[in-house]
Amino acid sequence: MDFNTIWQQFTEGMRATTGLEYIAVFTGIASVYFSRLENIWVYPTGLVNTIIYIWLSLKGHLFGEASVNLYYTIMSIYGWILWAGKDAQQQHIVQVKFSTGKQWLQQVLFFTAFYAGIFFILTYLKRSFAPGAIPWADAFASATAYTGMWLMAKKKVESWYWWIATNFASIPLYFVKGYVFTSVYYLVLLVLAFSGLAEWMKRAGNNRKAMLNFPEI
Repeated sequence: MDFNTIWQQFTEGMRATTGLEYIAVFTGIASVYFSRLENIWVYPTGLVNTIIYIWLSLKGHLFGEASVNLYYTIMSIYGWILWAGKDAQQQHIVQVKFSTGKQWLQQVLFFTAFYAGIFFILTYLKRSFAPGAIPWADAFASATAYTGMWLMAKKKVESWYWWIATNFASIPLYFVKGYVFTSVYYLVLLVLAFSGLAEWMKRAGNNRKAMLNFPEI
Protein backbone atom coordinates (compact mmCIF):
# COMPACT_ATOMS: atom_id res chain seq x y z
CA MET A 1 0.00 0.00 0.00
CA ASP A 2 1.61 3.28 -1.16
CA PHE A 3 1.38 6.69 0.52
CA ASN A 4 -1.33 8.01 -1.86
CA THR A 5 -3.58 5.04 -1.10
CA ILE A 6 -3.08 5.46 2.64
CA TRP A 7 -3.74 9.21 2.42
CA GLN A 8 -6.91 8.66 0.36
CA GLN A 9 -8.16 6.09 2.86
CA PHE A 10 -7.35 8.50 5.69
CA THR A 11 -9.24 11.45 4.18
CA GLU A 12 -12.24 9.29 3.24
CA GLY A 13 -12.27 7.81 6.72
CA MET A 14 -12.18 11.22 8.37
CA ARG A 15 -15.13 12.38 6.26
CA ALA A 16 -17.05 9.27 7.28
CA THR A 17 -16.42 9.77 11.00
CA THR A 18 -19.70 9.95 12.92
CA GLY A 19 -20.55 12.27 15.81
CA LEU A 20 -20.69 9.26 18.10
CA GLU A 21 -17.09 8.35 17.26
CA TYR A 22 -15.99 11.95 17.94
CA ILE A 23 -17.58 11.81 21.41
CA ALA A 24 -15.91 8.47 22.12
CA VAL A 25 -12.51 9.77 21.04
CA PHE A 26 -12.60 12.98 23.07
CA THR A 27 -13.91 11.30 26.23
CA GLY A 28 -11.23 8.63 25.82
CA ILE A 29 -8.47 11.22 25.59
CA ALA A 30 -9.92 12.98 28.65
CA SER A 31 -9.95 9.67 30.54
CA VAL A 32 -6.28 8.96 29.82
CA TYR A 33 -5.38 12.53 30.75
CA PHE A 34 -7.14 12.11 34.12
CA SER A 35 -5.48 8.72 34.70
CA ARG A 36 -2.06 10.32 34.19
CA LEU A 37 -2.95 12.79 36.97
CA GLU A 38 -4.32 9.99 39.18
CA ASN A 39 -7.67 11.80 39.09
CA ILE A 40 -10.85 9.80 39.71
CA TRP A 41 -12.54 11.48 36.72
CA VAL A 42 -10.71 8.86 34.68
CA TYR A 43 -13.67 6.56 35.34
CA PRO A 44 -16.81 8.60 34.51
CA THR A 45 -15.24 9.91 31.30
CA GLY A 46 -13.97 6.43 30.52
CA LEU A 47 -17.43 4.91 30.92
CA VAL A 48 -18.84 7.17 28.19
CA ASN A 49 -15.96 6.14 25.92
CA THR A 50 -16.25 2.40 26.51
CA ILE A 51 -20.01 2.17 26.09
CA ILE A 52 -19.83 3.91 22.71
CA TYR A 53 -16.92 1.71 21.58
CA ILE A 54 -18.81 -1.47 22.42
CA TRP A 55 -21.30 -0.45 19.73
CA LEU A 56 -18.66 0.72 17.22
CA SER A 57 -16.55 -2.41 17.67
CA LEU A 58 -19.52 -4.72 17.10
CA LYS A 59 -20.37 -2.80 13.92
CA GLY A 60 -16.81 -3.25 12.66
CA HIS A 61 -16.66 -6.99 13.54
CA LEU A 62 -13.95 -6.22 16.11
CA PHE A 63 -15.37 -8.68 18.61
CA GLY A 64 -12.24 -8.83 20.73
CA GLU A 65 -12.26 -5.05 21.06
CA ALA A 66 -15.98 -5.12 21.89
CA SER A 67 -15.26 -7.59 24.70
CA VAL A 68 -12.45 -5.34 25.90
CA ASN A 69 -14.75 -2.34 26.13
CA LEU A 70 -17.36 -4.37 28.00
CA TYR A 71 -14.58 -5.41 30.36
CA TYR A 72 -13.46 -1.75 30.60
CA THR A 73 -16.99 -0.79 31.61
CA ILE A 74 -17.08 -3.35 34.40
CA MET A 75 -13.53 -2.58 35.54
CA SER A 76 -14.22 1.16 35.48
CA ILE A 77 -16.89 0.66 38.13
CA TYR A 78 -14.50 -1.56 40.12
CA GLY A 79 -11.62 0.91 39.75
CA TRP A 80 -13.87 3.83 40.65
CA ILE A 81 -14.71 2.12 43.95
CA LEU A 82 -11.04 1.29 44.65
CA TRP A 83 -9.75 4.77 43.84
CA ALA A 84 -12.47 6.41 45.95
CA GLY A 85 -11.58 4.35 49.04
CA LYS A 86 -9.88 6.23 51.89
CA ASP A 87 -8.53 5.23 55.29
CA ALA A 88 -9.20 6.83 58.70
CA GLN A 89 -6.67 9.60 57.89
CA GLN A 90 -8.53 10.36 54.63
CA GLN A 91 -5.60 9.02 52.60
CA HIS A 92 -6.31 7.00 49.46
CA ILE A 93 -6.07 3.28 50.22
CA VAL A 94 -4.72 2.39 46.77
CA GLN A 95 -1.39 4.10 46.00
CA VAL A 96 0.66 4.14 42.80
CA LYS A 97 3.28 1.38 43.14
CA PHE A 98 5.69 -0.74 41.11
CA SER A 99 4.90 -4.41 40.57
CA THR A 100 6.92 -7.11 42.30
CA GLY A 101 8.55 -9.94 40.34
CA LYS A 102 5.68 -12.25 41.32
CA GLN A 103 3.12 -9.71 40.13
CA TRP A 104 4.96 -9.39 36.79
CA LEU A 105 4.65 -13.15 36.33
CA GLN A 106 0.94 -12.95 37.14
CA GLN A 107 0.52 -10.21 34.53
CA VAL A 108 2.23 -12.25 31.81
CA LEU A 109 0.13 -15.32 32.64
CA PHE A 110 -3.02 -13.16 32.68
CA PHE A 111 -2.16 -11.75 29.24
CA THR A 112 -1.29 -15.16 27.79
CA ALA A 113 -4.52 -16.76 28.98
CA PHE A 114 -6.67 -13.98 27.52
CA TYR A 115 -4.71 -13.86 24.25
CA ALA A 116 -5.12 -17.61 23.69
CA GLY A 117 -8.80 -17.57 24.57
CA ILE A 118 -9.67 -14.53 22.43
CA PHE A 119 -7.56 -15.78 19.49
CA PHE A 120 -9.32 -19.15 19.33
CA ILE A 121 -12.77 -17.59 19.70
CA LEU A 122 -12.09 -15.04 16.96
CA THR A 123 -10.64 -17.70 14.67
CA TYR A 124 -13.90 -19.64 15.03
CA LEU A 125 -16.00 -16.51 14.43
CA LYS A 126 -13.94 -15.65 11.33
CA ARG A 127 -14.69 -19.04 9.80
CA SER A 128 -18.37 -18.98 10.77
CA PHE A 129 -19.84 -15.54 10.14
CA ALA A 130 -17.24 -12.77 10.56
CA PRO A 131 -14.73 -12.99 7.67
CA GLY A 132 -13.57 -9.45 8.42
CA ALA A 133 -12.14 -10.41 11.81
CA ILE A 134 -8.35 -10.27 12.30
CA PRO A 135 -7.80 -12.82 15.11
CA TRP A 136 -4.10 -12.40 15.92
CA ALA A 137 -4.12 -8.57 15.92
CA ASP A 138 -7.48 -8.18 17.65
CA ALA A 139 -6.49 -10.75 20.29
CA PHE A 140 -3.21 -8.98 21.01
CA ALA A 141 -4.81 -5.53 21.29
CA SER A 142 -7.55 -6.99 23.45
CA ALA A 143 -5.38 -9.06 25.81
CA THR A 144 -2.93 -6.22 26.45
CA ALA A 145 -5.86 -3.91 27.16
CA TYR A 146 -7.41 -6.42 29.58
CA THR A 147 -4.11 -6.55 31.45
CA GLY A 148 -3.60 -2.79 31.44
CA MET A 149 -7.08 -2.05 32.78
CA TRP A 150 -6.72 -4.59 35.59
CA LEU A 151 -3.41 -3.06 36.66
CA MET A 152 -4.65 0.52 36.37
CA ALA A 153 -7.46 -0.22 38.84
CA LYS A 154 -4.74 -1.31 41.26
CA LYS A 155 -2.58 1.72 40.38
CA LYS A 156 0.39 -0.32 39.15
CA VAL A 157 3.00 1.60 37.14
CA GLU A 158 3.29 -1.32 34.73
CA SER A 159 -0.26 -0.74 33.48
CA TRP A 160 1.23 1.89 31.18
CA TYR A 161 3.51 -0.66 29.47
CA TRP A 162 0.45 -2.69 28.56
CA TRP A 163 -1.41 0.42 27.39
CA ILE A 164 1.54 1.31 25.13
CA ALA A 165 1.36 -2.17 23.57
CA THR A 166 -2.42 -1.83 23.14
CA ASN A 167 -2.07 1.53 21.41
CA PHE A 168 0.65 0.30 19.03
CA ALA A 169 -1.60 -2.60 17.97
CA SER A 170 -4.82 -0.59 17.76
CA ILE A 171 -3.53 2.16 15.43
CA PRO A 172 -3.34 -0.05 12.31
CA LEU A 173 -6.18 -2.32 13.45
CA TYR A 174 -8.81 0.42 13.46
CA PHE A 175 -7.34 2.07 10.36
CA VAL A 176 -7.88 -0.99 8.18
CA LYS A 177 -11.43 -1.28 9.57
CA GLY A 178 -12.25 2.24 8.38
CA TYR A 179 -12.31 3.92 11.80
CA VAL A 180 -9.64 6.43 10.81
CA PHE A 181 -10.39 8.99 13.51
CA THR A 182 -10.18 6.23 16.11
CA SER A 183 -6.81 5.24 14.65
CA VAL A 184 -5.60 8.82 15.16
CA TYR A 185 -7.09 8.68 18.65
CA TYR A 186 -4.90 5.69 19.52
CA LEU A 187 -1.88 7.58 18.23
CA VAL A 188 -2.70 10.39 20.69
CA LEU A 189 -3.19 7.81 23.44
CA LEU A 190 0.21 6.34 22.64
CA VAL A 191 1.87 9.71 23.29
CA LEU A 192 -0.17 10.18 26.48
CA ALA A 193 0.76 6.68 27.64
CA PHE A 194 4.48 7.48 27.56
CA SER A 195 3.75 10.66 29.51
CA GLY A 196 1.61 8.72 31.99
CA LEU A 197 4.32 6.13 32.47
CA ALA A 198 6.87 8.81 33.36
CA GLU A 199 4.46 10.52 35.76
CA TRP A 200 3.46 7.29 37.55
CA MET A 201 7.09 6.17 37.84
CA LYS A 202 7.82 9.43 39.64
CA ARG A 203 4.77 9.05 41.90
CA ALA A 204 5.61 5.43 42.70
CA GLY A 205 9.15 6.47 43.62
CA ASN A 206 7.83 9.17 45.95
CA ASN A 207 5.38 6.73 47.55
CA ARG A 208 8.19 4.22 48.05
CA LYS A 209 10.33 6.86 49.78
CA ALA A 210 7.39 7.86 51.98
CA MET A 211 6.85 4.24 53.02
CA LEU A 212 10.54 3.88 53.94
CA ASN A 213 10.45 7.07 55.97
CA PHE A 214 7.14 6.27 57.66
CA PRO A 215 6.74 2.48 57.70
CA GLU A 216 3.40 1.04 58.73
CA ILE A 217 3.19 -0.14 62.34
